[in-house]
Amino acid sequence: QVQLVESGGGLVQPGGSLRLSCAASGSTVSIYAMGWYRQGSGKQRELVARISGGGKTDYADSVKGRFTVSRDRAVNTVYLQMNSLKPEGAAVYCCNADHYSDDGATNASWGQGTQVTVSS
Repeated sequence: QVQLVESGGGLVQPGGSLRLSCAASGSTVSIYAMGWYRQGSGKQRELVARISGGGKTDYADSVKGRFTVSRDRAVNTVYLQMNSLKPEGAAVYCCNADHYSDDGATNASWGQGTQVTVSS
């Protein structure tokens, strides 16, 4: 099992920056990719950014050039640096980890989410 705990959300003005952190614990050696998703009020959950075990990154078109996902294997933590935040970026941001179970099946673990509010 993999447990995820996010931190770093809060209130920021439009154009501001925030850095989210997601600390993984448990069977971290089984993780092959981690990512950030968000769900705004009345909206469906969407992928924001993802980083593979090899360091390959993918971003939603809406955040390219403004958000950066990174991973520190030494502390089993993935980060999301968010710059030039826009009001439409307000959402609950959740961390995700894709990992293998003992039988080789793939599983997904989720954090509890952290609220990001973008408002003046």
